[in-house]
Amino acid sequence: MNARTGLAGREGDFETHEVTVVHPVVRPAGRAEQIVTDLFAEADIEVNGTRPCDLQVHDERFFQRVLKDGTLGFGESYMLGWWDCDDLEELYYRAIRSGIEHKVRPNAGALIEVVFGMVLNLQSKSRSKVVARRHYDLGNDFFGAMLDPAMQYSCAYFRGTADLATAQQMKMELICKKLGLQPGMRLLDIGCGWGGLARFAAENHGCEVIGITISEQQKAYADKHCQGLPVEIRLQDYRDIDGEFDAICSVGMLEHVGSRNYDTYMDAACGCLREGGMFLCHTITANASRRRPDPWISRYIFMNSELPTAAQVLQAAEGYFVNEDMHNLGPYYVPTLRAWEAGFMQSREDFRIQYGEQFVRMWRLYLLSCSGAFRARSLQVIQFLFSRGGIDTPDPVRVC
Repeated sequence: MNARTGLAGREGDFETHEVTVVHPVVRPAGRAEQIVTDLFAEADIEVNGTRPCDLQVHDERFFQRVLKDGTLGFGESYMLGWWDCDDLEELYYRAIRSGIEHKVRPNAGALIEVVFGMVLNLQSKSRSKVVARRHYDLGNDFFGAMLDPAMQYSCAYFRGTADLATAQQMKMELICKKLGLQPGMRLLDIGCGWGGLARFAAENHGCEVIGITISEQQKAYADKHCQGLPVEIRLQDYRDIDGEFDAICSVGMLEHVGSRNYDTYMDAACGCLREGGMFLCHTITANASRRRPDPWISRYIFMNSELPTAAQVLQAAEGYFVNEDMHNLGPYYVPTLRAWEAGFMQSREDFRIQYGEQFVRMWRLYLLSCSGAFRARSLQVIQFLFSRGGIDTPDPVRVC
């Protein structure tokens, strides 16, 4: 695919969010440099060292920026070209394992974001389309250059394979088997993305599928690629779901729901699932609850996102579902993200022409920093398998 096609005419969308050069005055330059150097040394990362994981600083403003803005300043200064690293994944792995991000106090702006997150519902229906417009609607060819042929934008199942496409097929089959899909069953896919799982369930398990998304680009792609199958793709918020279904899946959707809306989300799913039906919720989880997401990820990648903990998901399901199984796929996200980064870099010149150097650096940092986080096991991917009312079959999901 030519990635430029999907990005044509959209340069302004990113330019409005480009990093502006700031001149923070926090501490004398020499002191700031020493503090930051010592922090990274605790993670066995050397400033201007010779190893691939070491930081190469090109602009001395980097040191004060990190002390002033923490992870936001660290990410933005990379986008500006103030520092480089040959092995970004390893750098983030070491930094996260050592807890560097907890040793830099957030500035006033970050604290204000926390307060707004506590007071406002950042994932309300009126705000929910922000992430669709600024992330998922970047262009279907953009994501096609990076993802597998089924356009799966979630953790693959690298069990016995090193091939991304095969691993994503295995992930979809795993989900279908956990749900016990049979010909003639009616499946709801909440947050269906580009329709790959909906198409797979219809083609391989004979299901009728309703998929919902809030991304116009995703719907257009899914409509085209599911033609001739019993699949309907709706441009719809999860809060507007209606009808009755035999099974429900939700893959990579809960991260955009927000803790204020978990009860609404579970109520919506429960309300349209038949008695005894299965609901699979596949989501990234954090090890500890957070009042706000990483500020760099929130500003530049997934706006208004919030990672749940496993405990929060289970608590939200109380009164709605019986928890039948939990399966942690977190380590498989490392090869998934590496494969995406490799695909992205193959088309980086097209992206550089369309969006500029900052965008390329931003996206690569996103993919490899997340890979480092999953390697460090600070993030997980859990498939929760719920039933409405419980099922009689013991150990129902040991199928793959």
